[in-house]
Amino acid sequence: MDNKTKPLTAIVIGAGAGGIAAAARLAKAGLDVTVLEKNDFAGGRCSLMHTSDGYRFDQGPSLLLLPNLFRETFHELDSSLEAAGVELLRCPTNYDIYFADGERFRSTPDEAVMKREIERWEGKDGFRRYLAWKAEAHDHYEISLARVLRRNFTSVWQLAGPKFVWHGVRLHPLESIWSRTTRYFWTERLRRVFTFATMYMGMSPFDAPSTYSLLQYTELAEGIWYPKGGFQTILAALVKIGQGLGVKYRMHAPVRKILTTADGKTANGVELESGEKLSADIVVVNADLVYSYSNLFPDSDEISDYSRKLRQKDASCSSISFYWSVSKKIPELGTHNIFLADDYKESFDAIFKDQSLPHDPSFYINVPSRIDATAAPPGRDAIIALVPVGHLLKSRGQDSDAVSPSLKDQDWPLLVAKARETVLRTISARTGCARLDVDGLITHEIVNTPSVWEDKFNLDKGAILGLSHNFTNVLAFRPRTRARGVRNAYFVGASTHPGTGVPIVLAGARITTEQILDDRGIAVPWRGKEPAVANTGVLQDHRTSPMDRLDPPLWSSDFNLVVGVVISVLVLLVGLLLRLDTPFVGQCAWNKGF
Repeated sequence: MDNKTKPLTAIVIGAGAGGIAAAARLAKAGLDVTVLEKNDFAGGRCSLMHTSDGYRFDQGPSLLLLPNLFRETFHELDSSLEAAGVELLRCPTNYDIYFADGERFRSTPDEAVMKREIERWEGKDGFRRYLAWKAEAHDHYEISLARVLRRNFTSVWQLAGPKFVWHGVRLHPLESIWSRTTRYFWTERLRRVFTFATMYMGMSPFDAPSTYSLLQYTELAEGIWYPKGGFQTILAALVKIGQGLGVKYRMHAPVRKILTTADGKTANGVELESGEKLSADIVVVNADLVYSYSNLFPDSDEISDYSRKLRQKDASCSSISFYWSVSKKIPELGTHNIFLADDYKESFDAIFKDQSLPHDPSFYINVPSRIDATAAPPGRDAIIALVPVGHLLKSRGQDSDAVSPSLKDQDWPLLVAKARETVLRTISARTGCARLDVDGLITHEIVNTPSVWEDKFNLDKGAILGLSHNFTNVLAFRPRTRARGVRNAYFVGASTHPGTGVPIVLAGARITTEQILDDRGIAVPWRGKEPAVANTGVLQDHRTSPMDRLDPPLWSSDFNLVVGVVISVLVLLVGLLLRLDTPFVGQCAWNKGF
């Protein structure tokens, strides 16, 4: 940018992972950036909670996956995790997974251990089938990094290109991860072991596309990591980098609405709850997308209609999360512990169909003090229990148009008490630590319920991971990064492309900021930058994926051509039926009848 030209101004609403990364990237490109955050802390759900007696808890994410996406963000901002003072600790074991009868499966990147664990349940041929599953999950991982996390989807037409269709078919998006897993594992136990990770996206494995086996692939191939000092240390480091580039942060600054020009078509600033008005050339929204369209954007027929449709879309689950200060070490618990329901499918149906707490819930126990001793005083443990539950039945301040009258009332005090009792009883029964009386060791307790998630972070319906990632809500079907109906407004975060999860949101910050800069004709500083070389190995540049070199000829047979054409047509029809905002749809007069 010409130094003699006054820099463009940008306001970022929300200091979550996406907002922090987008702000730093925009500042690096020469923009004058201000971040507005409603809370008194940065990081959003990736924030820390401390007690007066020395315990520390990660409020949201407690395990780090896809470490190279984090490294890429720092590298493209001319830094590194190490230079920023972030130390990643690798968990020696991924999970201890407990079943109702007391049996345990240990998941680890150590192939020798995995071979022994799998053959115990699946027999000698089981490990061969596991390796075949892992090879397919590797494809899902590589294709997704190269074709999804590097690309913005602004039109349904992009999904119909022959090359994208070819890769898309290999992602198995029309088959659930549960269904796909049954092709490789014969026992119910291991099907559960290799599907529960869909809860990272707040989805049931019986609904989540098979593509997301990439999540457990990255755990097994790259390991599970934890930032020493808590997850928020990574975002604190990004805040510091951004400030070094000129980003200004204002805490306790909740936004009331996005301001626009007189015609309501172009964003030109924001108004705070205090009444203060701030002008800007660009507004980047890192607040929850569904909440933002309903509460922050100008009231127009187009936005009101779109907001209503968003509230009716499938959302992720919520959680009842307990944060316990414990007066002793509980050695029976590892860093990451999964307790799987015996009634596996029924437990997911209770969450996603009844929007409630399952009678027999699956849940996750994290003991950060097991990997990082600074999380608790010496000789003690900090424990986090996350119990997935249904989200709230309606959006705050909205009519209950999306609420089914057949659903049971959500009595949260009762459900919290039930969840607490179930978690403590199950831990004691399955791990053999009943002798310790875990309940009696808890000296302090914090609880986050769906209502707390909604109030603290403006998450629509308290859905902790935003909109769902079912087939009709990904890629070009997901809400766009460029805001609908208002120019100069953009989104970054869990409910826009590419989706939820901290590393995915960081990749999304790259996509959104590149779109902003391209729209303004500003050079993208990191475009073409060589990938980093880290202590853990070379950071692979997925912009030129090795998958490309392994692909067979694109249309090597008439059969492939026919399949590609059929799928392309189906993709376009789905897009039209969903009334996506594409030029083609807008030109179809008969579209009004849909």
